[in-house]
Amino acid sequence: MKGKVLRIHPQDSVAVALIKLEAGQTITFDELTVTLSQTIPQGHKFALQDIPAHTAVIKYGFPIGNARTAISKGAHVHTHNLITRLHGELDYTYRPAIIIPPSEPCDTPSIQAFERADGSIGIRNELWIIPTVGCVNKVAAALANWGNQQIAAGAFQGVGGVYAWEHPYGCSQLGDDHARTRTILADLVRHPNAGGVLVIGLGCENNTIESFKQELGGFDPHHVCFLATQQVSDEIAEGRASLVLLANHAGKATRRAVSASRLVVGLKCGGSDGLSGITANPLVGRICDRLVGIGGSAILTEIPEMFGAEDLLLNRCVSKEVHHQLADVVNGFKQYYLDHNQVVYENPSPGNKEGGISTLEDKSLGCVQKGGTSPVQAVLAYGERVRSPGLNILSGPGNDLVSTTALAAAGAHLVLFTTGRGTPLGCPVPTLKIASNSTLAHEKSGWIDMDAGRLLEEEPSVVEKDLFSLVLDIASGKAATKNETNGYREIAIFKDGVTL
Repeated sequence: MKGKVLRIHPQDSVAVALIKLEAGQTITFDELTVTLSQTIPQGHKFALQDIPAHTAVIKYGFPIGNARTAISKGAHVHTHNLITRLHGELDYTYRPAIIIPPSEPCDTPSIQAFERADGSIGIRNELWIIPTVGCVNKVAAALANWGNQQIAAGAFQGVGGVYAWEHPYGCSQLGDDHARTRTILADLVRHPNAGGVLVIGLGCENNTIESFKQELGGFDPHHVCFLATQQVSDEIAEGRASLVLLANHAGKATRRAVSASRLVVGLKCGGSDGLSGITANPLVGRICDRLVGIGGSAILTEIPEMFGAEDLLLNRCVSKEVHHQLADVVNGFKQYYLDHNQVVYENPSPGNKEGGISTLEDKSLGCVQKGGTSPVQAVLAYGERVRSPGLNILSGPGNDLVSTTALAAAGAHLVLFTTGRGTPLGCPVPTLKIASNSTLAHEKSGWIDMDAGRLLEEEPSVVEKDLFSLVLDIASGKAATKNETNGYREIAIFKDGVTL
């Protein structure tokens, strides 16, 4: 990938500037000679040929939109002269793609993890405090702060941290919104990265502790404690006593060698730029394929950021049934936009555009590369947990915090999060940030865990090996992600309906 420009696919009518290119500069590559009529920022596109008005502009070998006006060879191609081709719902035909497995099968490594009583594994051994309703958020936060003080003082041996997952819901919600809140919170209670969980309620909310217990089903009383704050005189003292019991139980867990095939990894991008689909996302795709190849699980979400590239995933579904499920999820999100009188293609964001992404198709064709080339084994509803190894598609929006929370709730032990613009965000599980360009990696080293911009200078196999090794180290507790080091961890729950 070394050089100044990249034509991603032989059929592309545009190339991407890997470095800033000045107006008047003549570029020669792939038996083409192009003189630039405008300055092309890094990650942005320029025309390799004259493109007539209203015809398709090709990148990644697929249309990323239509030319608004005639675009001359060497001109900057961006939002000023490129428009989306997307519209509403579509009918999809199942055309199974030929899946070629990775040419270099790899041995299955082991990781050091915590084996839980239900047969799952965790890569962290933390105490989580989960409010059933937002009214008790600060009680939960105060208890988490006290718990971390105990760890610092040498108590709570073997516990990696105490975290309160504050949120504004659990009451004044109806229908699907209330159900989503209960489901996501119950998923977090069951998450194997938590060695113990304290569920805190108020007492008069819709999501009462008794009704939430029904949502949970069976639970281990040594692993999960409950506290209804209206029913005790001193909720802080009661909460501390519960944390002591949970810490004593969780502290008995120790790491042991297990197969890395038991890992579940979430795949996410946020603050993308024009290099995301060239460096960071394909790199994560190779990690996805590698993990799936050893029997592990990967979860890809952000359904609205598949629009325009959904066929690449639909045709990799393992059956017509899975294809139908994914098509329904894609069209369902389009209808969600239309039901709210919003245009389906209201994306990319201002930061995406500044980084070189012009249309939703442009963004989506880069985004879906995080799923590598693996077959799509299953489609999960929002709040549903992974049941099958392989690549799973999870229904959820593109919003960074909502989607990373959904990945954690679905069972992801950690999240691989690519970014071209940078973000400090973290969800309940380790959130490994992968920069698409080296400038970001160097300037925001306090946020970024891995520099995928190295792919512009180094052999892909070397960078892939480094990232996979980092994933294994983080899973084994030998390394922490920057969001963990910074203490940047929170949740957000998808909301669609009214608030009472």
